[in-house]
Amino acid sequence: MAWVRLTFQHASPGRDARALGVAMKKLMYSLIGLLLFAGSASAQFDPSHAAFTALLAKHVVLVEGGKTSQVRYADLQKDRSQLKAYLDSVTRVTEAEFKAWSKPQQLAFLINAYNGWTLELILTRYPDLKSIRDFGWLPFNNIWKKKWFSLLGKEYYLDGIEHELIRAPGVYDDPRIHFAVNCASIGCPMLREEAYVAERLDRQLEQQTTRFLADRSRNRVNKDGVLEVSKIFEWYKDDFSKGLQGIKSLEAFFGRHAALLTGNTEHRKLVQEGKASIRYLDYDWTLNVAR
Repeated sequence: MAWVRLTFQHASPGRDARALGVAMKKLMYSLIGLLLFAGSASAQFDPSHAAFTALLAKHVVLVEGGKTSQVRYADLQKDRSQLKAYLDSVTRVTEAEFKAWSKPQQLAFLINAYNGWTLELILTRYPDLKSIRDFGWLPFNNIWKKKWFSLLGKEYYLDGIEHELIRAPGVYDDPRIHFAVNCASIGCPMLREEAYVAERLDRQLEQQTTRFLADRSRNRVNKDGVLEVSKIFEWYKDDFSKGLQGIKSLEAFFGRHAALLTGNTEHRKLVQEGKASIRYLDYDWTLNVAR
C-alpha cells in the first residue's frame, strides 16, 4: 500500500487548506488503487475453468466410443505455458476464498487441480517415461507424497489433494470422484475432455461413472458370472458405503449399475441382488498417451 505523508507548514490558512486537500486526494486515490488491485487479484481466478477446458478439449482424445481417453502429450507440451498459467491461477486462490465457495465449487476446483498438476508432472519428463511410476512409487520415493506445488497457501502434494481434501470424511463423501481424478495411466478412469465446473458437477461425475463402468476392459462380468472390476474398487471400497444416492455398500453400487457391466440377463440379476462374486483386475500403470 502506498502511504501518503501529510506535511503541514506554517502558511496562510488558504494554503494549508489547499495542501491538505491535495494530500487527502492522494490518499483517496491510493486507497482506491489498493482496492482495485485486491479486486483484480481475486478476479484472476476463473470459476468456469475455461482455460483448462480449452487445453483438455484440444489435447484429450476420446477412444473406445468415449468410454476412455488418451492424451496428446507431445502437443500439450507445446501449450505448456498455458497449462502453467492456469495452475498459477489455482495457486493464487487463498484458503479464505476457497472456504467461502459452495461445496460443488470446491470439489470441482480440487479435481481440476489434481488433474492439472498430474499433467504438468508428466510434461516435466515427457517423452522420457513410460509410466507415472517412473517418478517413484515406493514408500521411500513416492511421487504422490512429494511436495512440489502450492495450494491454498501451503506446499502440497497429489495424495494431499486426493486423500486429505477430496476424500476428507464428512466433507464431500462422493465416491464418484474416483472416476474423475486421473493418474495419467491406462488403468485409471479417463481424463475428462473438459474441466469440472460447479453448476454441472453432478452430471459430469455421473457421466464419468457410466463411462468407466461401461468399459469392459476394466469392469465386466465374465462368462462364469464373476464380477471382474478395477482395483480402484478394492482400494477404496469403504468410499462406496457412505450413502450417496442411498447406496451403502460396494455390492449395492454395482447392483445399481448392473446393466453397464453385463448384457447377460441372468448375470445382471446376480449383480443386482449383490450375489455375484467379485474379482479385482490388475491395474495398468502404462502412460495414457495417444498413439
